[in-house]
Amino acid sequence: MNTHLSRRRFLAGAAAVPLRLSASAEGERPTGSGPGDGFAPRELSAMEDAAMAFVAEYQAPALSIAITREGRLAYVKAFGETADSGQKVTPRHRFRIASVSKPITSVAVMGLIEEGRLHLSDRVFGDGSVLGERFGKQPYGSHVTEITIEHLLTHTGGGWSNEGPDPDPMFIRARSNTHQLIAWVLDNMPLRHPPGERFAYSNFGFCVLGRVIEERTGMSYERYLRDHVLRPCGVTGMELAGNRLSDRRRLEVNYVGANGEKPYGMNVARMDAHGGWIATPTDLVRFLVRVDGFATRTDILKPETLRAMTTGSLANTGYAKGWMVNNRSNWWHNGSLPGTTAIMVRTSGGMCWAALTNIRRPGSKMDLDLDRLIWNMVSKVTSWPAWDLFDATD
Repeated sequence: MNTHLSRRRFLAGAAAVPLRLSASAEGERPTGSGPGDGFAPRELSAMEDAAMAFVAEYQAPALSIAITREGRLAYVKAFGETADSGQKVTPRHRFRIASVSKPITSVAVMGLIEEGRLHLSDRVFGDGSVLGERFGKQPYGSHVTEITIEHLLTHTGGGWSNEGPDPDPMFIRARSNTHQLIAWVLDNMPLRHPPGERFAYSNFGFCVLGRVIEERTGMSYERYLRDHVLRPCGVTGMELAGNRLSDRRRLEVNYVGANGEKPYGMNVARMDAHGGWIATPTDLVRFLVRVDGFATRTDILKPETLRAMTTGSLANTGYAKGWMVNNRSNWWHNGSLPGTTAIMVRTSGGMCWAALTNIRRPGSKMDLDLDRLIWNMVSKVTSWPAWDLFDATD
């Protein structure tokens, strides 16, 4: 999952030129309640022209967006088709979210730390560690027993990166289950650097964090996240994706491969903690408004935990613990897989949003432009509706 960290900038894009689309657009707007509800027609039209221009530029079969302001759902709309049988996509359709899964896993880990069941300094592998010596052969390679929970959350574990020169462990040995893969990696892929010294984006590190959660809770990763993170946020519709087209869940879109990519040729189920969830954008903003640090909704983590979770590391001040951050106090994460481009953002100005598509265009600026799109749409609004929280999609 390439996150293009160096290219991510919080800049509003120029106004999009309206383009004619063959794809349909369908939205579900909450019912207003009180003075000032609803968008100015010209502003709403400008928002949707920008969205449709993005869809046209990248030939995205489907695009789905949800935006909150001050803890209230302000905008939700889906554009296009599910990419099979010409069915219109709606805000209730679910998409793979790829690496947008990482902040959700981080919240679970930070919750366990808050409860005293884990510590950032806990070692992960080796005698007396969280996972002990159950994976791979002993003795472990150089520096493996020095890796801590904090190293995995901040991508400073010393190796196993998706940025080379070694292959990303999560995209090799597709027939191995999670435990077999971790053992093979420990046995065959030595660390490149001592832990804590360098940032190297690691899907595998978050896969290991999923096993840490299972060890400390005695529950499967998916069950623990659904019961102890998502449900307290009011999210009940998220689940882990399947691998094949025949594994598609209820109301899940079809994924389209571009440039020879095969969305159904990966072991997505094994990606659980780093990239395995499916969700609607509304699911994601439900989650965001319960971990955003604002007083509009009660957060599921304490303020000091949120600060620790969103403070960048010494190795990379722009990446915290499962969240990208900047000096404007914005938090976010993007996601990218064959057939998926995703973004989830919490802004310092009290807004949260998520946008999901069912295609990616390798070699393009699609992920950056999806980010810019929502900033662009938001910049067109001078007066926001004041709708009740999430009523439209309950």
